[in-house]
Amino acid sequence: MTYEEVRAGDRSATVPLRFVTASIVALWLTYYLLTTARAVLQDFGAQEELLWRRALLMAVGVGMTMLVWLILRLFDERRLWVKALVAIFVALPASIPIAQAQQWIFRDVQEREEARIAAEQGFVLRRDEAGSLFVDVPVNKLQNLPPSIVPSPSESATFQIQDAPTSLDNWRAIADIALGRYFVILAWASLYFAMLAGAQARESQRREERFRTAAKAAELRSLRYQVNPHFLFNAFNSLSALVMTGRPDKAETMIQSLSRFYRHSLAEHTASDVPLEDEFSLQREYLEIEKVRFPERLRTRYELPAALKAYRVPGMILQPLVENSVKYGVANSAKPVCVEILAEEDFGRLVITVADDGPGAKTGGKSNGSGFGIGLANVRDRLAARFGDAASITSGPRPGGGFQTQLRIPMERHG
Repeated sequence: MTYEEVRAGDRSATVPLRFVTASIVALWLTYYLLTTARAVLQDFGAQEELLWRRALLMAVGVGMTMLVWLILRLFDERRLWVKALVAIFVALPASIPIAQAQQWIFRDVQEREEARIAAEQGFVLRRDEAGSLFVDVPVNKLQNLPPSIVPSPSESATFQIQDAPTSLDNWRAIADIALGRYFVILAWASLYFAMLAGAQARESQRREERFRTAAKAAELRSLRYQVNPHFLFNAFNSLSALVMTGRPDKAETMIQSLSRFYRHSLAEHTASDVPLEDEFSLQREYLEIEKVRFPERLRTRYELPAALKAYRVPGMILQPLVENSVKYGVANSAKPVCVEILAEEDFGRLVITVADDGPGAKTGGKSNGSGFGIGLANVRDRLAARFGDAASITSGPRPGGGFQTQLRIPMERHG
């Protein structure tokens, strides 16, 4: 994965619409259930009629809260204090239509309920055209009348108990209702900010993982690029030696083999894993090139069980090891040397061995310094970058003479 691919995958963290909708509906459904339970406990009348009216009010609340969300989402990338201020100011105008809807939806029910209660007490409530509220009280229910008033039994007294509401009175009533709905919307805004923070944290983790993957891929490409020039330098040196010693037919064979080798090695992405079968085939082609240089001294042996062919390894991971066997084993020996590439399974690990029966450590070629040359260090670093502590490499003298390097890596069928 390249840096451009990582950046192309970046996106702003958002709360999915389905989660937003579900949270809003859940909030107002809770409000619906609580108000219904309260009405039942207080024994309000006309419960059946109130149910659908509350459902209608709930729909208005959901709609207004969705409008609040449409505004809040514009500030998703801003600081928390900015989002909080926006919520505080936006929730207020959003609560007013809910309060107005509540007044409109329940006004006639409230008036009928007040009239019913008054009738049960023997009173009559009524409003005049201006909206003032009057109560008609039968005289037999009145006490301490002045002596001068002697009403007949059929008469009733009328009292004005409320003036016609003014515009200011109406707005005060709406403001009182809106205040309660205001805090309901603010509660949902707090929930939304919590969901948004969670989404942003998850997106940050995904972005970090993409950059980590891109960095690892870049490291693997860098390490593999160290292999190709090194091998190419050796191959051209060998080709030059063939030309200078008057062996053009061998040089032509080597050029063709070199062409096949690079066509094969460059076919895969530079940082991708390849099937173990392909890696064996690539090293077989490389050794065929080296056989042009050492036709009498280089022998090869391959051992790849069919069950292990599909398991994947980093591309060209064996190349430096095979080169070392040729450079320090075959080139430094006057007698035939066999280079072996073997694979086996051991306790759930894929074990790959590159060995030769050449001079090995006796020449000092492979044992100088820390025991790792450039090629071995490259393999070690690539394994660490690809598998971390799950892979290991050991290298040293081979029992019976020669030198061997053994890789132990996880068994993976998909790279």
